[in-house]
Amino acid sequence: MVENRLRRAGKLAAPRLCAMGRAPTSLTHWGAFSASVTDGEITAVAPIPGDADPSPLLGNIPGSVRHPSRIATPAVRRGWLHDGPGPSSARGAEEFVAVSWDELTELLAGELRRVVDAYGNEAIYGGSYGWASAGRFHHAQSQVHRFLKMLGGYTYSRHSYSLGATGVIMPRVVGTHDDLFKRSTQWNVITDHTEVLVCFGGINLKNTGINHGGTTDHPARAALTRFRNKGGRIVSISPLRSDIDGDCQWLPARPGTDVAIMLALAHVLATEELADRDFLQTYCTGYDRFERYLLGVDDGVPKSPQWAAQICGLDADDLTALARRMAAHRTIVTVSWSLQRLKHGEQAPWMGVTLAAMLGQIGLPGGGFGHGYGSMNEPGLPPLRCRLPSLPQGFNPVQSFIPVAAISDMLLHPGEEFSYNGQTLTYPDIKCVYWAGGNPFHHHQNLPRLRRALAQVDTVVVHDPYWTPMARHADIAVPSTTAFERDDFSGSRNDPLLVAMPALTEPHAQARDDYTTFSALAGHLGFGDEFTEGRSARQWLVHMYEKWSAEIDFAVPDFDQFWADGMVRLPVEDGLTLFADFRTDPQAHRLGTPSGRIEIFSETIDGFGYPDCGGHPRWYEPTEWLGGERAVRYPLHLIANQPASRLHSQLDTGATSRSTKVQGREPIRMHPSDAAQRELADGDVVRVFNDRGACLAGVVLDDGLRPQVVQLSTGAWYDPLDPADPDSLCVHGNPNVLTDDAGTSALARGCTGAAVLVEVEKFREPLPPVRAHQPPVVT
Repeated sequence: MVENRLRRAGKLAAPRLCAMGRAPTSLTHWGAFSASVTDGEITAVAPIPGDADPSPLLGNIPGSVRHPSRIATPAVRRGWLHDGPGPSSARGAEEFVAVSWDELTELLAGELRRVVDAYGNEAIYGGSYGWASAGRFHHAQSQVHRFLKMLGGYTYSRHSYSLGATGVIMPRVVGTHDDLFKRSTQWNVITDHTEVLVCFGGINLKNTGINHGGTTDHPARAALTRFRNKGGRIVSISPLRSDIDGDCQWLPARPGTDVAIMLALAHVLATEELADRDFLQTYCTGYDRFERYLLGVDDGVPKSPQWAAQICGLDADDLTALARRMAAHRTIVTVSWSLQRLKHGEQAPWMGVTLAAMLGQIGLPGGGFGHGYGSMNEPGLPPLRCRLPSLPQGFNPVQSFIPVAAISDMLLHPGEEFSYNGQTLTYPDIKCVYWAGGNPFHHHQNLPRLRRALAQVDTVVVHDPYWTPMARHADIAVPSTTAFERDDFSGSRNDPLLVAMPALTEPHAQARDDYTTFSALAGHLGFGDEFTEGRSARQWLVHMYEKWSAEIDFAVPDFDQFWADGMVRLPVEDGLTLFADFRTDPQAHRLGTPSGRIEIFSETIDGFGYPDCGGHPRWYEPTEWLGGERAVRYPLHLIANQPASRLHSQLDTGATSRSTKVQGREPIRMHPSDAAQRELADGDVVRVFNDRGACLAGVVLDDGLRPQVVQLSTGAWYDPLDPADPDSLCVHGNPNVLTDDAGTSALARGCTGAAVLVEVEKFREPLPPVRAHQPPVVT
């Protein structure tokens, strides 16, 4: 269906066959495809046969290799080249000077040597954040981390913007966070056994298009169709109707109130004797402490449906009926990743597990808990029975790290202490930010603050194929190849195919793969032989494949045959139910928590004494929500979720991404009643603002939103009207000029960028041009 839509739109074509009799293929995070290539450019793509629901994001690929936004030559910011390294507010505004590869290598090697000699390796922040490409060898993060470790180490980041709170809280509660995705209850188990699917944050199929190492099939839509056809019921608790595709019971809750709703459901289970106390006694610890809070024994506030209704805006009787239905049927409680990207984001997944534990169905087929269905194409898919080939990265002798969402805090407050997961740490004094792959101007919050933070360091180095906003803020811009211009292979831990990725075309202009760049730098710095181990990039591919094939317990073809065939199928574990082994024998399969059980009350967390994350899940009033005082000034709750038209900010230049823009701006969806109050019509360009910043966006009317809620996706390339002013209006529609750069709590300090309060008004001045996809001046 998607393939036909893309073909009618002219984005897909019958693939051109190569000399081997098959079309050249490759793999992206959002799908495997075959390509037609003309004059060095990909002109059309087609999903590989067998993909049940190909992602429309494939339509962004044609035209991407030779796009004007490519970095064509090594380039150095003029001020840095003439005046040397040092703090500068000119980053993002000043022109660049083209240099040769030899000059860039000499300059960059010299700067790294200066920083290490003067300040130590701790002064380098290796800020690469994944998703750069699906390749197992040319993965930008792997390459830069291997290089920096061999240089002597670097300050690094922990966890991710997607799962910053989950990555810390869930190991404390269930002993893992990885298995919640990799070994989640599979779609076929859900369709066969589940009766009620209660989805906090929905299951948004647009997000199931992608997976870290690439994905070759998209089964979620078909699974939900089978589930409904067998009589399964879906309840979506979200302010956005689009968070579920198809029939469901939609409960349009006030954003940020999911924990209050879960508490209300739990209150019904506890007071109506519907909770499974045998399960709570056998498999959990600390429920009694939590129940005192739930019933209001100590604070005098029972967390009843009537209490929750005043917070979440839903009907108390509906919540009571839902709790009873959940207890009477085989039920899975799912929590989307978006709910932990809020202030106190640790509470939603913790409370989700607690609610599922009270139902007593964890570990039973079709029951229990899920985290991330509809957040990525991994939960619900069977995991591989083997690991994948990988590039060895070595050991980092530097122990300095930050939570990934604390970049601005680190750069603005060197030497300051901060709390994290029971530790007291100190922000290092960073002199060089080294970034390869990724765009923090998509991921990070409060972009005016991020720009001021980046101005504090001596040098910013960015490897990227494109002049992204991060590349524009570099002192040294390193032109990298795309995944379509180099040989590689890739796969994902929950996808059955390892896919060859032969180069589809020659590198654009002077672009080089990062391995070549780092090999040259390592040679200048005296560890070239150690970095390359005497291998070319092609030889590394063969070496990685052969080493892997010698260690696995099943036969695969040799490398040459694999490369000729284009892919190899790998065995998977099928029919998994999350925590089934633990359910069968909780002693033999103890969880990785101190008690070996599900910790509804955590003595460890309680002992930290954090005022914003106590020993059991609870309701904390958000700082950005419609029930607070801030909503008087900014009465609209903006949901800054992931876009449907691209992966994060990748290929924002592509046809699919550009087709969704309104007068060239990112679309903002508004309820018709909210638009009418502001005399706005469909297609108007508006100014979206609060006291942190402002951006332009194009109005799309949609009655599938709760009133007072607007939705503006992340990923539009940041485009300030005045590049020299950190507080300048973003004319393209990046919502992170509005979001608060504050961590979830002292426990995880995760990202809180999913929601923010704003006001919207019609933009009545002449529309400024969008220049985000144009390169900066390079002389």
